Amino acid sequence: MTSRRNERVLVALSGGVDSAVAASILVDEGHEVEGVYVKTWEHEKDVLGDCPGAKDLADAQDVAECLGIPFEVVNFVDFYQENVVRPMVQGYKNGITPNPDVTCNRRMKFGKLLEHTNERSFEALATGHYCRRKLTENGPPQLWEGLDKNKDQSYFLSRIMPNQLAAARFPLGEITKPEVRRIAKERNIPVAEKKDSQGICFLGKVKVSEFLESFLDDDPGEIATCDGKIVGEHRGLHRYTLGQRKGIGVPSNTENQNFVVVGKDPDSKRLIVAFEGLDAPGLWGQSFLVDDLSFVGEDITESQKLLAKPRFRDPSTAIDFHPFNNGSAEVVFESPQRALAPGQVIALYEGERLLGGGFYRTSLPGRADLLAKEVVSA
Repeated sequence: MTSRRNERVLVALSGGVDSAVAASILVDEGHEVEGVYVKTWEHEKDVLGDCPGAKDLADAQDVAECLGIPFEVVNFVDFYQENVVRPMVQGYKNGITPNPDVTCNRRMKFGKLLEHTNERSFEALATGHYCRRKLTENGPPQLWEGLDKNKDQSYFLSRIMPNQLAAARFPLGEITKPEVRRIAKERNIPVAEKKDSQGICFLGKVKVSEFLESFLDDDPGEIATCDGKIVGEHRGLHRYTLGQRKGIGVPSNTENQNFVVVGKDPDSKRLIVAFEGLDAPGLWGQSFLVDDLSFVGEDITESQKLLAKPRFRDPSTAIDFHPFNNGSAEVVFESPQRALAPGQVIALYEGERLLGGGFYRTSLPGRADLLAKEVVSA
C-alpha cells in the first residue's frame, strides 16, 4: 500500500480471495473501507452457461460480513454490455483479436466504477490486482509490476490513464500469491480456499468460440493454403485467430506437419493456413504498427529503446519504439515474434515500470521477414 495517510476507500469485491485479502489489508491499516460488487450480467446462464455470478456475489457478501465492512451491489449491466461485451464481439466480427480484460479495467473498473466511487465521496478505489502504485516526490504516481512475477497483472492495466491511476490502490502489489492464501487462512476469510478464476474476465470456463455463438451467426467459407489450394471449410472467420493450431479442422499431412492459421481474407471469406514453421508466411513478424496508444504518465514523443510484453504471460523483451504524431508508433522487436494478431495489446515498460500500451494493427513489411532461425530457436 502506497498511501501516506488513512483514506476512505471503496474496494471492488469480486468474490475471490485476492480482492478479499486486499480489503482485509486496508482494514488492518486503519482505512475507512467499504465493499462493492459490480453486477455485469442479468441473465448470464442464457449466454455463459454454468456461470458463477450468483456464487461470487454471495461470497463477496460473506467477505464483507467477515471483515465487518459495509457492502453494496451496483448494477452496471447495460454499461458493461455496451462498453466491454459489444466491442469484443464486434472486434471478432471485424477479424481482430480483442482483449476485453484490458478494456474492462479502463472503461469499467477505473471508469464507471471510479465514477461511482467519486460520487459517493470515496478518496480511492482498491482492487486485488498484483501490481504496485509508487508515489514520486514531485510527479504523478507510477505503476510498476507486482512483486510476484508469476501473478503480475500490470499488462492488463496498460491502458489506464493518469487520473485513473491517481485514485487506484493495489494492496497486493508488495506480496505474493502464497502470502495472500496464508493471510486469508489466518484471518478465516470465507474464500481462503476458493480457486482462482481463469480465462477472460467474464467467460470463466466458457470458450470464446462458444460465447460468440450467442451473438454471431456462422458464416462458412473455404480454408486455403497460401498458394490457393483448398484444404477444408470453416464455420466463420470469427472463430479463429492468428497462430491458432488446434480446432482448425484440417488434418496434418503424411509428414505429420500441422496447419496453423496465418491470415484471413474477409472479401473471399477464406481462412489462410500454412504448415507450422519459421517460413510460414505471415506467422512471424519483427516490426509492427501499433496505434491508439495510451500512457500511464507522460506521452512518449521521441524514438527510444524500451521493453515490451508482446502479450500477457510473455517476458519483457527489448524493442525500438518510434512514435508518430497521430497516436501510433512503429515497434521493432529485438527478435521475431510469433502470431501477434491485430487487436491484441502490447504493454510498454521501462524496467519494471509500466509506461502504457496500444493495439497491434499490422506487421510492417521490410523487417517482418527477417527471421533469424538461431535467434528464434535459442
